[in-house]
Amino acid sequence: MAIARLAKDEIDTLLAELPEWRLRADKLAITRNLKFADFVEAFGFMTKIAIHAEKVDHHPEWFNVYNRLEITLTTHDADGVSQRDADMAKWIEAQL
Repeated sequence: MAIARLAKDEIDTLLAELPEWRLRADKLAITRNLKFADFVEAFGFMTKIAIHAEKVDHHPEWFNVYNRLEITLTTHDADGVSQRDADMAKWIEAQL
C-alpha cells in the first residue's frame, strides 16, 4: 500500500497545531530545532525518539552538535510529508 503525501491544506493545519515546526524550503519535509541544557540531555532525547521511531518504523533525519538537535521529518515513499511525519512530530512535541 502506497503512503499518501499530505495536501498543502493538511500541512498548513499540522503546522498551525505545531508552531515550532517549519516546512522546509522545498516543501518536502518539516523541521524543528531544539536546544537542551547539555549534550547528555540532547542525546537522551534523541535516544527516546530513536526507540519510538524503531517501534513505529519511521525514522527521522537529524543532526546533533553538543546541546542542539535539528530534526527533519519526511516520508521518502511519499516523496514528501505524510501522516507518518505528522504523527511523529506530534509524538515528539508530547515528549517535551
